[in-house]
Amino acid sequence: MSLMKPYTIRPAVLREAEQIFNLIRQHKDDLISRPIGDIVQNIDRFVVCEAGGEIVGCATWQILPEIGAPERASVEIQSVAVHADYRRHHIGTQIIKNILERVRLFDSAQVIVLTFAPAFFSSLGFRPIAKTQVMHKLYMGCINCTKHANPFTCPEIAMALDLSSTGTKMCE
Repeated sequence: MSLMKPYTIRPAVLREAEQIFNLIRQHKDDLISRPIGDIVQNIDRFVVCEAGGEIVGCATWQILPEIGAPERASVEIQSVAVHADYRRHHIGTQIIKNILERVRLFDSAQVIVLTFAPAFFSSLGFRPIAKTQVMHKLYMGCINCTKHANPFTCPEIAMALDLSSTGTKMCE
């Protein structure tokens, strides 16, 4: 049994960009790397888990606009990572719930994720969707992926949480 340090879930700060970068790189089989400059530029969208001065979990989000229908914009959750010593303690769940509380303020239509961990996201109310339902993401992000030549043959599962029908139940 590991001796887990007490931790805090909170927004990231600039001095943590390198630790976030390194944590994401530790998950190279499951996550797309992010340049340090991208992390710095988007630090205000990162939520972290800090334990004993170290970042042991993180995730971020971005808004994917829907052309001609801003009210149908999606929010994508990205770069969900938890250090191996801190897994199975609901840290990922707490980070995602924190993000969901933050993005709910935008009144977007849905939150999406492309993931190799569909069971985790299903436990939070996400449901699988066809990748054709997230074409903006595919054209803006997946098209530049260095891991897979075709977004439609990539093994990641597209999932969505419909914010218009979940009300406040999703974070109970």
